[in-house]
Amino acid sequence: MIESFAGFFQDGGPFMVVIAVVLLIGLIVSVERWLYLTAQKHVNRRDFRKLHEMLHRKDLKGALNYARDSGSAMATMIGAGLLRMARKQPREDIEYAMEEGLLEVMPRLEKRTQYLATLANVATLLGLLGTIFGLIDAFTALGGDEAAGNRQAMLSSSISLAMSTTAFGLIAAIPLLLIHAVLQTKTNEIVDSFEMAGIKVLNLISDATPATATASAPRSPQPTAAAGPRPN
Repeated sequence: MIESFAGFFQDGGPFMVVIAVVLLIGLIVSVERWLYLTAQKHVNRRDFRKLHEMLHRKDLKGALNYARDSGSAMATMIGAGLLRMARKQPREDIEYAMEEGLLEVMPRLEKRTQYLATLANVATLLGLLGTIFGLIDAFTALGGDEAAGNRQAMLSSSISLAMSTTAFGLIAAIPLLLIHAVLQTKTNEIVDSFEMAGIKVLNLISDATPATATASAPRSPQPTAAAGPRPN
């Protein structure tokens, strides 16, 4: 198998090396993103449990300190809302602050994932480019003045170059596209967990905050009967 792959790689010429470099970069990005997202999922779940317990105990100061020291995406988003809560701001402002915190951490989650789709397209295009160069060499060999034996060897080498680069480009592109889809799904799951955590925190804050009593309208004074003249 190793000898067959070595021959297949050699038939493709220099384009195979470039496609292999693209595939290697894509695999490195894939492993890094998978490890990062897996760690973030674990850390975010842990921080949400900690902050939820503190808020349930009405330990706002401890929750603020924990969110500031943790630095995770979940703690950053919830901490932005808790800071507004500490300033006695209404629920709408707390919700806006948490949405702003979510927008702040989302680029960290989606970072470099889109590179995989780009690298897959580049690998495919490099394979097609190698195919075009192989076909050019094949037609050149057909129109040349070389002997029949040399012409057949050049034609075989050119077709082998064309087919090998196309095949290797697809071999590199298909896994990268599949990994991109998996990582995108994993990122969307984390973002959805942020939205669910934000709703739970807002509901907990609303339950902990006493409802503001509405001021009742002042009653109009009751009309008193006019005092008539006293009888003598």
